Formats: sequence, structure tokens, C-alpha cells
Amino acid sequence: MAKKEANSNRPDNKWRYKYRLVVLNEETFEEKVSFKLSRQNIFVVGTLSVVGLIALTTLLISFTSLREYIPGYASTNLRRQAANLAEVTDSLSKVIDYNERYIARVRMVLSGEYAPSQIDKDSIDPPFLLDTTTIELTPIREDSLLRARVALEDRFNLFQSGNLDLSAALFPPVSGIISQGFDPEIKHYALDITASKDAPVKSIAAGTVVFSEWTSDTGYVIMVKHRGGMLSVYKHNGSLLKKQGDPVLAGEVLAAVGNTGEFSTGPHLHFELWEEDRPVNPLNYIDFN
Repeated sequence: MAKKEANSNRPDNKWRYKYRLVVLNEETFEEKVSFKLSRQNIFVVGTLSVVGLIALTTLLISFTSLREYIPGYASTNLRRQAANLAEVTDSLSKVIDYNERYIARVRMVLSGEYAPSQIDKDSIDPPFLLDTTTIELTPIREDSLLRARVALEDRFNLFQSGNLDLSAALFPPVSGIISQGFDPEIKHYALDITASKDAPVKSIAAGTVVFSEWTSDTGYVIMVKHRGGMLSVYKHNGSLLKKQGDPVLAGEVLAAVGNTGEFSTGPHLHFELWEEDRPVNPLNYIDFN
């Protein structure tokens, strides 16, 4: 008898104790539902329920769009969209940088504030200098044939640098007398050409109008971009006949001579010629005679 009592007090037996869960009618005390339970059964059912809930949650997160709401998780579509947005952002950054540099150049041309670069393009750091005495410069047969062919083609090339007369290729912007020449020492990077009021101002070459507006200092201004990085600028006009974005031909009328702007003292054309973002003397390119 004592042995049975000892076995009944063992911990593993307590897990097998039977309990009865009864659901009664509160008024009549009628038994509606009853369940026979034990601690072991409750533990097993609870464990299986938790495992099933975890498995169901994992499946929902893995195979549905709910996973996109988890912080730090990125789906394939989101990564693709992020990559596309990065490319668009990079393109927009380049466009903005180009526009900023373009605006800076236009502002520099309008104000006449040109600062020559202090960089010597011909200077090379000593570590990069080559000793040409150690290089074999004797041309091979194929190189000699190529040189001969290029020389033959250049003989009949009208646009060869040695034979091209730029003064004949560019039109004078207006007919008149040069009252002030190109003088970098006083920061006058232009030619002032006196002419009768409303005289036609012509484009020196074919190109595209990149600026056509009114400014308080220089009045009506128009700029034309040409091939080879050349930019022609016409200031103090009385009126403008072309707008930004218009293509123009060589010799086509752009504006009319005027006396507009605070810096103007009479009817004339303030003409500037820029090449690779630096002002050049128009007399070296155009024959005004």
C-alpha cells in the first residue's frame, strides 16, 4: 500500500493526472460540454499550436507580400526600383551639373568677368616625363602607307587647317566702324562696332540660339552656339528677332542695332567671340573690311 502511494507521488505521474473541464449552464447547472484533460495533453497541444502558428506565420511572410512590411527586408521589385531610381538620380545629377555649368558660362559672358586659368596645359609632372631617346621612332611599313594616304587626302581637303581662311568662313555681324577693340588688359573682351540704329545684326555662322533675353546692363542680348565649341555674343541690341532654341544660318539676321542697357552710350554692337569658354579676338577670325 505504501508502495502505491509512493508511485503516485512521482513527478512523471502528476503529468498523467486526469482533469475534467466542464461547461455548465449558469442557471440550470446543466452540463453542456466536458473535456478530459491532463497536464501532458495540455503541454502537447500547446506546443503543437505554437509550432503550427510559427510555421503558418513563416509561410505567410515567405510567400505573400506581407514580407515587404518587415523592416530591413527588400523584395526583388523594391531592389529593382531602387536601382532604377539610382540611375535616374545619377542622370538628373549630371543634367543639373551641366545646367549649372551652362548658367555659370552664360553669367560669365553676360558680366564680362572672365578669369584666365592659371593652369599651364603644357606642364607635366616630372614622374610622367618620358625619355624619347630610348623610344624606337622608326615607322613601320603600314605606318608609312597610312601617312602617305592621309597626306594624299589632305591635299584635296578644303577644310585643312593650313588652307582654311576663317575670315572668309565667318560673316561680319554688322557693317560699321570699330570704335573700341579687343583689350584683355582693361577686361574688354569684345569689339564695339558703331552702326546706324536698327541696322541688321547677322549671325557669323550657322548655329543655335542659346540665349535671347533682356539684361539691365547690356540691354537685349543674343548668343549663338556654333560648331567647334565657338560662341558668338551680340549685346546692346534694339530688338531681338530670334528666341532661345532657334536654329540660324550663316548671315541670318538675329537682331537690330540699338542703344539698350546701362553700359551703352550710343547705337552700336558689342560683339564677343568665345572659343572653349575663353574670349578670343574676333579680328583673328573675321574680316571686318
